[in-house]
Amino acid sequence: MLRSFLQVSAAVGALAIIPITSGAMAGVDTSSYRELDTFMEVYNTVKANYVDKVDDKTLVKGAIEGMLAALDPHSSYADGLDFDNLKIQTEGNYGGLGLTVTQQDGAVKVIAPTEDGPAAKAGIKSGDFITHLDGKFIVGGSLDEAITQMRGKPGTKIALTIVRPGADKPLQFTLIREIITQKPVKWEIKDGVGIVNINTFTAHTGGDTALAIQAIEKKLGHKPLGYIVDLRENGGGLLTEAIAVADVFLTHGEIVSQRGREKTDIERYYAESVFPGDLAKGLPVIVLTDSGTASASEIVAGALQDHHRAVVMGVRSFGKGSVQTIMPMGQRAALRLTTARYFTPSGHSVQEGGIKPDIVVPQLSDPDYKSRPVLREADLRRHLINQEKVDDSVLEEDTATDPRFTATADELKKKGVEDFQLNYAVQTIARLGKTATASTGK
Repeated sequence: MLRSFLQVSAAVGALAIIPITSGAMAGVDTSSYRELDTFMEVYNTVKANYVDKVDDKTLVKGAIEGMLAALDPHSSYADGLDFDNLKIQTEGNYGGLGLTVTQQDGAVKVIAPTEDGPAAKAGIKSGDFITHLDGKFIVGGSLDEAITQMRGKPGTKIALTIVRPGADKPLQFTLIREIITQKPVKWEIKDGVGIVNINTFTAHTGGDTALAIQAIEKKLGHKPLGYIVDLRENGGGLLTEAIAVADVFLTHGEIVSQRGREKTDIERYYAESVFPGDLAKGLPVIVLTDSGTASASEIVAGALQDHHRAVVMGVRSFGKGSVQTIMPMGQRAALRLTTARYFTPSGHSVQEGGIKPDIVVPQLSDPDYKSRPVLREADLRRHLINQEKVDDSVLEEDTATDPRFTATADELKKKGVEDFQLNYAVQTIARLGKTATASTGK
């Protein structure tokens, strides 16, 4: 059984498994063996002459990691503690702070805080750098060690020192570890609008989205004015669940195509393969995106945008248009390998360029939104180049100032607006819903 996995960080997510057969060696030719001879020569020279004794496992793992790092930022190898971390996150329950992190130039960088986790509630943000844990300087150390130290028994405390780009000085946080339970889908109702907040694409995300639609209508006792699908800070997950979520809102047509190395290696996925009909029954839909909306999330946003089923609102998404497959390598190891690119129904690749929103709405309620650097796929070393040749000027559009949005975070807070993008989307749906009601005379 083949399951594709689409996510920004290798540290979080479910395993997607592809069988490995003996045919994998069919492409090895004479030139490959010559290169392997060179590798073995270096390997033996290092073992014989390095200043300290070094074991085989260290050398082999380093060679594997170097080989994959030469490909793209999403191919990687996980064994031992790396693999255990992957499994813990997949199963969804662990004691910790609720942070997805990566390592950049020796520093631990926050990709995204888990919604409602200790870190998110304390105010830690995407792009923050963790420099100290309990007063100990961790820059230059191993990512595994930092992750292990942040995890621990629920109820225990840990102090974090954060360097935030744009801030005058380091920030100090004292957090209490909690049981972190991944909740892929949450819902609420605001001013007659159904809000479906999708945090990740793990098993049952599609089904939970369908249940959220039903629960919103049941709670209201009638249809809502429309729906908001919040995909902000959603780094992706399983391809199958992205297809299922898009299928909740579509009646027909292609959702996504997956294209491998060969021109003939194309798989297409269509609506109504999971859910029959549009469960939202034609009501207005807005999809919220930001720079943390990545991969599987971009599939959903792109499909609904291309089919004109939803208005995409917010800021340009991350721009990860590649598919990774997790291949088991023994009992406690796995290879995460980029195996395909994906395309939206119109044939558009989101690689580098991301999903451009129909209506650009900055997050004015975040006081740091202008000063905090934004990390996207195009900023990652060795990222795949979009075959459509994305112009850098397209990515620079994000810095343009919209004269409609001039309020400051403090001004919005005084008005009780904690989330400007969501508030703007609710107001837009309300206007659309009232216009539709007036036009039908109901």
